[in-house]
Amino acid sequence: MTRSLLLIALCGVLAACTADTPDPAQIATGARVYEQHCAACHGAKLEGQPNWRERLPNGRLPAPPHDESGHTWHHADELLFAITKHGMVAPYAPPGYESDMPGFGDRLTDEEIRAVLAFIASHWTSRQVRDARAEILRNARH
Repeated sequence: MTRSLLLIALCGVLAACTADTPDPAQIATGARVYEQHCAACHGAKLEGQPNWRERLPNGRLPAPPHDESGHTWHHADELLFAITKHGMVAPYAPPGYESDMPGFGDRLTDEEIRAVLAFIASHWTSRQVRDARAEILRNARH
């Protein structure tokens, strides 16, 4: 009985450790989809558009970077998924907010959106960003 409980506990620990392990196939799919649907605005290297914090003449903000220099990693996974699927519209943006970020729910499957987000997240490698993101995700779950 004790051995069975120990094995069950060990399996639970191993499952928890691998739950956040990036899937190379998913990341590769995400890279392909990102190149086709996102890179034109957010940059081939996730660098975003120049002066992305300064409003354009039309009042909208340029596309932000998705690398560590941007703010994408500051947001919970659920919010990033919703913005990608539905666009930068309420309730994911303030009412009346105008953005050039379209929703991709009519062009991409949920799995493709998750793959793009996994590809983007695979570029957040610094210890500082990983630690901050882990805290953000912990807080989002509560």
